[in-house]
Amino acid sequence: MRDVGFDAASHLLARYGLALHRVEGSAPIPGSYWGETEAGIIGHDVYARDDTPVHSLLHEAGHLIVLPADRRASVHTDATDSIDEENAVCVLQSLLADQIPGYGRARLFADMDAWGYTFRLGSARAYVGQDAEDAWRWLRSAGLIDDERRLQLP
Repeated sequence: MRDVGFDAASHLLARYGLALHRVEGSAPIPGSYWGETEAGIIGHDVYARDDTPVHSLLHEAGHLIVLPADRRASVHTDATDSIDEENAVCVLQSLLADQIPGYGRARLFADMDAWGYTFRLGSARAYVGQDAEDAWRWLRSAGLIDDERRLQLP
């Protein structure tokens, strides 16, 4: 987060009814599934430090975005055990990345690959572009994207 800052991400998440909380220094991140520098989620809140990777923040926030507001309240650390939802979140985070000035989809894909996301076609870019039809349909049916695969911001 250090290189893109918290303001744009905070504004983006607020559009979805989420609050971004900055965790200071090297303090543990509340609600972090992976620990270390990875973002955390609890209810309608997303937690990150300056050293939290942007892709992590967008992924965890994506889990809350895809949920109805009443289901968000019960989320703590682990948002889902649904493969369909996980796939949809991977695609959604690529769309959200373009809403963060100085970040964008290309960098997100590189960061996802470097972090260790694994996809059948070998990269995040290939997955989103060539192997994610189920995720695109899921996002469309949830009203998060339009028929042209454009993000529908609230």
